[in-house]
Amino acid sequence: MSSSSINLAPIILGIESSCDETAAAVVRGGEEILASVVLSQFATHQPFGGVVPELASREHLRALVPVVRRALEEAGQNYASLDAIAVTQGPGLAGALLVGVSFAKALAYAEDKPLIAVNHLEGHIHAVLLEQKQQARAAGNTTALRFPLLALVVSGGHTHLYLAHAADEAGSGGWTYQNVGHTRDDAAGEAFDKVAKLLGLGYPGGPLIDGLAAHGDDRAVKFAFAQLKHPDRNPQGARKYAAAVSSSPASQPGARTTMPPRVDFSYSGIKTAVLRHVETHAMLASIEARRKALAGIAKVTVSEVLPLCDAHTLDLIASFQRAMVEDLVRKTLTAAEACGAKMLFVTGGVAANSALRGHFNAKATALGLPVHFPSRPLSTDNAAMIAAAAYPKFLANLFAPADFSAEASLALR
Repeated sequence: MSSSSINLAPIILGIESSCDETAAAVVRGGEEILASVVLSQFATHQPFGGVVPELASREHLRALVPVVRRALEEAGQNYASLDAIAVTQGPGLAGALLVGVSFAKALAYAEDKPLIAVNHLEGHIHAVLLEQKQQARAAGNTTALRFPLLALVVSGGHTHLYLAHAADEAGSGGWTYQNVGHTRDDAAGEAFDKVAKLLGLGYPGGPLIDGLAAHGDDRAVKFAFAQLKHPDRNPQGARKYAAAVSSSPASQPGARTTMPPRVDFSYSGIKTAVLRHVETHAMLASIEARRKALAGIAKVTVSEVLPLCDAHTLDLIASFQRAMVEDLVRKTLTAAEACGAKMLFVTGGVAANSALRGHFNAKATALGLPVHFPSRPLSTDNAAMIAAAAYPKFLANLFAPADFSAEASLALR
């Protein structure tokens, strides 16, 4: 898209409220971010060491209108200048989603604007695509996409692998998705946060673990992951799995019709292993002392918590992160090889982890597999990715019906 054509492209207001960030963004042509505002609920949930759904909904009610107004002001737009409104339909926390959906429906009705419902997981994938388009436009090139494309969406609430196919070579005619892996229990980001809470490091735990791990020996503590079996590994389960795949939208004409292998994840076990290590190595007293020392700090930083961690704790943190990263990378690349993927996207909040990025870059490059991440601001929940994912739907006139509602367990297909 040329610089002149981007200026004439549709302007979409995106709204995101699936968890604990209230976000609004204005994006032109699916790639030019005119404004992106994210209001974190960190202070509300920090005392509880995790997101409290009822409180999240209440905070969204309080923040959504001011956040949308600020996004429009920063973008130099108003309701009349918008071409469409996009909102996260799911998956996520039911109450939180309802706040965003209800507001978006009312706004679209009042301003007579088309409304586009977006899957939160597809939004994360489009966060990578958005920046790929920006980079290609800056270089005067077209976005170079190669299908099938494998996307790992890894965050506090999700750990999913999607094999994506496009209706056309450029990928502009819409994508279809096959889920070829997911977590059986805890998501990867959830495991990071729970281990950080267990060790008295503070919340959110992912960034703290990432920063502290550099100060420990990542081979000091050994962790093992369960060998997961999937129904497609036995004849009866394979027949059921094949029937489910053949009835999915991804199996329709133009999409991949073969049954992809499954590569699932499980992170509840490593969380329990850390707990057992803490108990058997008499670490509870030091953890409680650290927790008390950090209690009065609104948002803990690595520099504040580092002096409170002994060598043993830092070794445990480093070893935990290394085990998590290696498992995510190994299973994702196994799936990529088995599915014949030609490109890899890694996105979601955990994609901001420096060790994960480094490990993926090294391993994927060695295999000749291009791997792409979103920038760190677009890794976590934001509304720019929702507006970007809505753009191809706008071009295809795929607007939400008047009676659509939030879906906490919405699947991506």
